[in-house]
Amino acid sequence: MSEHKDSEVHQTEATTPLEDLTDKQSVVVAKDILPTSLVLVPVYDRPLFPKMVGPVPVVSDELKQNIIKNVESETQFVGLVLMRPQEDDAMSEAPQSADDFHQVGVVAKLMQATMPQADAPLHLMVEAVERFDIQEFVSGVPIFRAAVKYWHQPEFENNEELKAYSIALIDCIKELIQLNPLYKEGLSLILDKINISDPAALADFGASMTTASGEELQEILEVRRVRERLERSLIILKKEIQISKLKVQINERIEDRLTKQQREFFLHEQLKEIKKELGLSKDDTQTEADKFEARLKKLTLPEEAEERVHDELEKLRLLEPSSPEFNVTRAYLDWLTDLPWGVHTQDNYDIQKAAAVLDKDRILELISVGIIKGDLAGSIILLVGPPGVGKTSIGQSIARSLGRKFYRFSLGGMRDEAEIKGHRRTYIGALPGKFIQALKNCKTANPLIMLDEVDKIGASFHGDPASALLEVLDPEQNRDFLDHYLDVRFDLSKVLFICTANQLETIPRPLLDRMEIIRLSGYILEEKLEIARRYLLPRQLKRHGLKRGQISIVKTVLREIIDGYAREAGVRGLENNIKKILRKSARTLVESKARKVTVRTKDLPDYLGRRIFDVERVFKKPRVGVVMGLAYTSLGGTTLYIEATPLASRNPGFKQTGQLGKVMVESSEIAYTYVRSLLSKQEQAREFFGGHLIHLHVPAGATPKDGPSAGITMACAIYSLAVGRPIIANIAMTGELTVTGLVMPIGGVKEKLIAAKRAGVTNLVFPADNKADFEELDDHIRAGIRPFFVATFKEVVKICFPKEG
Repeated sequence: MSEHKDSEVHQTEATTPLEDLTDKQSVVVAKDILPTSLVLVPVYDRPLFPKMVGPVPVVSDELKQNIIKNVESETQFVGLVLMRPQEDDAMSEAPQSADDFHQVGVVAKLMQATMPQADAPLHLMVEAVERFDIQEFVSGVPIFRAAVKYWHQPEFENNEELKAYSIALIDCIKELIQLNPLYKEGLSLILDKINISDPAALADFGASMTTASGEELQEILEVRRVRERLERSLIILKKEIQISKLKVQINERIEDRLTKQQREFFLHEQLKEIKKELGLSKDDTQTEADKFEARLKKLTLPEEAEERVHDELEKLRLLEPSSPEFNVTRAYLDWLTDLPWGVHTQDNYDIQKAAAVLDKDRILELISVGIIKGDLAGSIILLVGPPGVGKTSIGQSIARSLGRKFYRFSLGGMRDEAEIKGHRRTYIGALPGKFIQALKNCKTANPLIMLDEVDKIGASFHGDPASALLEVLDPEQNRDFLDHYLDVRFDLSKVLFICTANQLETIPRPLLDRMEIIRLSGYILEEKLEIARRYLLPRQLKRHGLKRGQISIVKTVLREIIDGYAREAGVRGLENNIKKILRKSARTLVESKARKVTVRTKDLPDYLGRRIFDVERVFKKPRVGVVMGLAYTSLGGTTLYIEATPLASRNPGFKQTGQLGKVMVESSEIAYTYVRSLLSKQEQAREFFGGHLIHLHVPAGATPKDGPSAGITMACAIYSLAVGRPIIANIAMTGELTVTGLVMPIGGVKEKLIAAKRAGVTNLVFPADNKADFEELDDHIRAGIRPFFVATFKEVVKICFPKEG
């Protein structure tokens, strides 16, 4: 310790050199002459206090050999110094520098050394003698030796303050021993080493009894003033008492709970025995068996299932209720006897009623077949369309029109085959799959089960749920569906399955082949307007507790909401916007005490914020190299501009940007090749392509795009550049282009037409093979559209560039 710290020590507690102490003053025995330098043994957990006895492990091989050598040469003293905190496990590494040691330690006398086995630490039993300060290090790694200066606490007169502290400390020790009797053993080992009337020794002893951290104890070890040392020991003893009291309370609560459970168990057992003697009741096993047999009387089980149930019932009767196997068998029988074996609801084959509920020809045809056949088995329908077009609502309407129970669950994100086919009974907490659970909930063997988001099913190391669905959705296989948990075949052929998806591309082909596809297109503005007026607005008024007379939302307002805030293919966004308006209107009614709120078009920014969708219009004046195309996504139809621009270059060529997929890149290259071939006889065109790099871009650049249907659109943009003329105004197009100039059919005719009407375009170019698709559309959708059907790109040129034609 430094000079200035020594000067702060109280006069009655001043340190004295060993040679100046008399036998009476010294706390060490005369024969124990303490060395002036010590081999330092690192202590990793907590420091040892003077007059304490305890074990110390030695990890370093070099240090172990040195200590063993010292023991043999009767050098019996070592220095114990606590290591400073390290990030990693302190026992894993030996000290690397002098900075790893604290400045204050204790000199300890070796009492016993246990010879270690290979790679095991050397265990020393030591008795701490006196504190010391490290003056300087004599040697370093791997064996640290330091010159030390001992504190040698002299005897002094005990004053009233120290006496009060000592009494308080003794009281705390007594209280701690009462709370934890284990401390008695440590007390008996130490009492013959210390003088209870010595405050310094008492402070050290009190601190050593606690479970305080090594750093806290080291701070007490380094305190010279006895009064401060007593005070700090008292503080950590008080903390220890609080912890011990909390432990006692926790133990008492646990013991009370266990005692109560044991008492209830014994009472229940006695009650059962008494009832059995009096003949008042049966045991648990017989009661459960009777319950299952009563259920069986109401069911019509196949032979395989009936044999399994009887076998399990016999097994149940032989098991003790306390056996784990009893609960497994009871749960299995509960599932087996709770399923609707042979229970069916009567289908309602009223085609007029179904037509009033449904407006889908394919579904009405399905019901008509059921009327003739007397059974709807074997049909699996897939409803494909953008979000919010009413796929789930159609499934509920079919169930309602047929009078069947309805059960829906989502396959989105499902990655475990066991969700479909169940877990085997050997696993704890095993359950049947979703289909068996659906039948139990519906309590009928012929419900309508809707499988939502079948296009978003996943696969993982747990298995492939899509492959597990193959058995369920195959009419030839699902009559013998085998769930892993039941391990008994159940007939699913009477179940009517309806699946929903946003797109077909992500559905596995074998699964898709088992379904009949019904496409649900998005709604045009007029259709959304009627849906909002007839269904969405009345439903939300009811849910918000409002009446028709309290809110006024006219058609022009609904039209503006649809066009400016809810242009998606479905009506979910439209309904959410109606909810926002009704919530704010309800607040206005409450705060202003008004009787009626009228929502006007000019008020919509206050209700819904800034208009989300700008007015989609074609360029006021057509531009060279810019052509409007029509696209179809999982969210419905949309319009997009394809732009092409030339760049004079000695290295002519063609490049594309706009996050185009592989198919669309190939389609653009076909368009470039064909247009060059078409204009190869024109000198001006040859010079243009020979001296320019053509850059084709499809906004928006952040949105991925793919597909071949923009072939003629990209070809028109390149053609427009080559001839230096824009296409005619107010026209959009879609169609796949081949390298020989043929225009191939595309999909999503209705969605693309709706997108064009929304953008205000009336002239549309479609492939000739899509003419039948166009003519199948309702008149109100085709109204105001002038279609052009083309079979070759030359026909496109005649329409879009009439003077060229």
